[in-house]
Amino acid sequence: MARDTRIGIIGCGNISDTYFSFAPLFKGLAVVACADLKAPLAKAKAEKYGVRAETVDGLLKSDDVDLVINLTIPAAHFSVTQAILSAGKHAYSEKPLALGAADARKLLADAERRGLKLGGAPDTFLGPSAQVPRRLIDKGTIGAVIAGTAYVMSHGMEHWHPNPGFFYKPGAGPVFDIGPYYITTLVSLLGPVRGVVAMARKGFAERRVSAEGPMKGKAVKVTTPTTINAVLDFASGAQITLGASWDVWKHGHSNPIELYGEKGSMLVPDPNFFGGQVAWSAGNDDYAVVDTSDEVFGVPNWPASGPNRANYRMLGVADMVDAIRKNREPRCSGRLTAHVVDVMESILRAAAERKHIRIRSTTDRPAPLTAADAKRLLA
Repeated sequence: MARDTRIGIIGCGNISDTYFSFAPLFKGLAVVACADLKAPLAKAKAEKYGVRAETVDGLLKSDDVDLVINLTIPAAHFSVTQAILSAGKHAYSEKPLALGAADARKLLADAERRGLKLGGAPDTFLGPSAQVPRRLIDKGTIGAVIAGTAYVMSHGMEHWHPNPGFFYKPGAGPVFDIGPYYITTLVSLLGPVRGVVAMARKGFAERRVSAEGPMKGKAVKVTTPTTINAVLDFASGAQITLGASWDVWKHGHSNPIELYGEKGSMLVPDPNFFGGQVAWSAGNDDYAVVDTSDEVFGVPNWPASGPNRANYRMLGVADMVDAIRKNREPRCSGRLTAHVVDVMESILRAAAERKHIRIRSTTDRPAPLTAADAKRLLA
């Protein structure tokens, strides 16, 4: 029997608890070490989860680490992932893979040259919230998708995050921070994007932090667009309107993603989560609702105090570990994540230049995750 793939985590902030907590759900992997530029953070996580605390350099040089998960801030994703690959280790990054398409391409080329696997978040599209729609679309249930909408709207992050400044800098904003969930899911369902047009603006010059913490009451300067309206032109011919804004108090878009096909329509759950109800119509008939809560990764398991939501983050890493062993493309592949970065950057560029931007990169749709595949990944 092959030994577990040994994993190190760089970046011990809030999101790291999710990765540490859900790693035991999956077989074939074991988190053995963690590191952070702030040594006390790494020490605290190491003690909490029973792993070894390291310096970043020490972790990268460790012989007992095969794969490293990059959970640093977005501005550091490129340099840290580059260092992971340079150390001869497989790399999995939180989204986005990089802040620009050129850097994403460099990482992809570096991994391929070294014979290493590169992948990244989000992995939520591997849950039934996107896999059930994928099966229905592939069966031709609503016919070829002609058009659709995707809306991600709220009034920003300063109301819940204790240190929200980075959300309002280049490399974040609603497109780069939340957009990966939506665009990755759409690419999984419809294939690659070939072009975009867009408009964008900053709703407010600064944001006032209301979340509890040391920054409460302080102002955060906004240096990236916070309201973006784009049209994504897919190679399949589908045209999807994407509305992304952190300047909205309330809205009536109850369905995060809607797809309009030749034979009917489909309502896709929030791509930020693994589960949810899928609905589809045959022509103008009433919607048929598909409950995904009995699917492998649709079973509510979070929060632990009273599970009401499916949360299986680390699934993308587990699939990547399986891909390493079988020498196949990970579903959350570097090629997919690099394409999503290209699309996001092109949306902002199209808005800034007020012109249509053709997407330079492409990608295959990730292989669907079957029920048998899903069960095989679980411990």
